[in-house]
Amino acid sequence: MLRGLYTAAAGLMTQQRRHDTVTQNIANMNTTGYKQENSVQRSFPEMLISMTGGNPDNPDRTVGKLNTGVFAEESLSPYIQGALKDSGQATDFAIQSNINVNDPATGQPMAFDQAGKFINANGEVTYRPEAFFTVRDSNGNVRYTRDGHFQVNGAGALLSSTGSAVLDTNGNPIQLTGAVSELKVNERGELVDSQSNQTLGTTLGISVIDRPYQLVREGNGNFRLSDTDGATARMMTANDAVSVRQGYLEVSNVDASQSMVDMMAALRAYEANQKVIQFYDKSLDKAVNEVGRV
Repeated sequence: MLRGLYTAAAGLMTQQRRHDTVTQNIANMNTTGYKQENSVQRSFPEMLISMTGGNPDNPDRTVGKLNTGVFAEESLSPYIQGALKDSGQATDFAIQSNINVNDPATGQPMAFDQAGKFINANGEVTYRPEAFFTVRDSNGNVRYTRDGHFQVNGAGALLSSTGSAVLDTNGNPIQLTGAVSELKVNERGELVDSQSNQTLGTTLGISVIDRPYQLVREGNGNFRLSDTDGATARMMTANDAVSVRQGYLEVSNVDASQSMVDMMAALRAYEANQKVIQFYDKSLDKAVNEVGRV
């Protein structure tokens, strides 16, 4: 009986975490560059119930199996491209990323699904590389973001919406000398002279993360590389299908309708597990206080 109680409790905690994840997505629907999170649920390893005894040649006979519930293992972000919104601001930028990777087994481009995932014939999973703006916070830490809502301070430094310095391809903070209204950036992220259309030798630092699932979310639209998974970042090359759109912002990739459905489903599942726990509580009370009295 207690085993069923623990299973219901596990389901209760799992649905609570799922609900928290969905509500966070809904709260960030209007956050620039936000990538939604999905709660990944796994079932506890199925336990075999064996009946000992009987035939000496077959002492253990499987009579069934017991599933001991689920738990929220982790939260993953599908880095689906968000829609672009015209802001009309010279210091707003959006990244459009559609990087292809060839399958080593066939030499052909991998057919990534909508979530940016490819599974080969051996069941090995590969995620589509994603591009990010490279910034440096006040503590000197390099971070990655899709929030291109930049601004220029009084000293001419290009800053992110959180005040971090926007870096170029050499890892140096970008410093502007002309008027903000004259700022011009081409699709490769190169700063261009508005009069002559000649590049100025400075390029926005667009980092490509080959394994984006290893990024750790820090809040305020910033990500960092995992300290334990050996994740690496490289600068965008001419072969990468990445472009920069000036005067646009990438909106969040949260599906509002699906998020509302998921939130209600999590709430109903939470209530169902509550009722199961209440049932077990009443059953235990009867077993202890009534049956035990006989």
